[in-house]
Amino acid sequence: MPLDNFQLSPANAEARFRLLEARRRWNRYADDPLFRALDADDFRIHGERANDFSNLRENGLIRITFTLPPNVKVIDPATNAISEQTTVDVWRAVPSVMNVKLTGPDGANPWFRGPNLSGGYQLDARLGTLQEQAAAALANHAQVQGAVPARLLDDLTAFQNRLFSSPRVRALSDAIRTGAATLPDADPPLTALQAQGKAIFTRACGQCHGGPGMSTPQPPVVRYHDISSQCPRPVDTAPVPRWSFTPCPARLARNVNTYEITQPDGSILRRTTSDPGRSLLTGFAGGLPGRDDWSHFDVPGLRGISKTAPYFINNSAATLEEVVSHYTEFFKRVRAIAPPTAPLPPAISTDGVNFDRPYTPEEVPALLAYLRRL
Repeated sequence: MPLDNFQLSPANAEARFRLLEARRRWNRYADDPLFRALDADDFRIHGERANDFSNLRENGLIRITFTLPPNVKVIDPATNAISEQTTVDVWRAVPSVMNVKLTGPDGANPWFRGPNLSGGYQLDARLGTLQEQAAAALANHAQVQGAVPARLLDDLTAFQNRLFSSPRVRALSDAIRTGAATLPDADPPLTALQAQGKAIFTRACGQCHGGPGMSTPQPPVVRYHDISSQCPRPVDTAPVPRWSFTPCPARLARNVNTYEITQPDGSILRRTTSDPGRSLLTGFAGGLPGRDDWSHFDVPGLRGISKTAPYFINNSAATLEEVVSHYTEFFKRVRAIAPPTAPLPPAISTDGVNFDRPYTPEEVPALLAYLRRL
């Protein structure tokens, strides 16, 4: 939605639903394409008569239906047995298309399994072009029948590629497009506090949010990530907890499923989550730390982030303060589960030896000041 900087927030989804209800008082046929039965919570039960739009109204989340990989099954919560489902629904946020020109496939830092080894579109990078993304949305949500004209898809792509959060970001994109030898700095003039925040960001966040779009992980950090924003979140069972993520509220926790994954060696693995991420594309779960597809997603760009609340794949962080707080616990968890000997994971160490990436409580105000200035 243009009012949401070309994303979808729960507040505006709710406002649209209330407007639709008001219009239906005098026109029972009033319609809003956002509220199709297909995107209702109870669609699998009631089909075209479905009318529970709680995930849209409360969470700003859209239903995404995946065909399950052959080795992945959904567990029936009532019986704890494998269900007969061949597809599964997950509920995801609608990321802004502002600055989308600076994201997408970049040919850098490839992942271990396709599709789109070096980034793509949608939160899991499952689509390789903006045309593919538009065609999928028109078919799967607008329910367009038949082939979509290529000219329309190209026009939509051209429109999105001209959406920028500021003239400075546009100038950066133009310089990249024309092959300029020196790229302009997309940051506006910074105060002393914001400049301090930028240095903190570069140290603590830039290893994942790198590159011109702040969306390309820098090796040895791998391409796709699990930052524990899905539900349920990891809980430390140590006598004295070493980290403590904010638990998912019930409005998000209700989207959880348990999955059974058959490994290549025939062993069985069960995992519970609201979103398996790229595992729904590859069927791969249970790999080495950092190389698993389970709940792994592409890294979003951060330019203009102050305008695009809420945050994460499930809109679970309402503010940038909540985002920073979540990463505080994320860094604690990475440290707690890190191998006892070097090298330390690059998420928490610049040199593999010292725990020096995470920000301190005293640095949070400066980091927030910089994030709000992007």
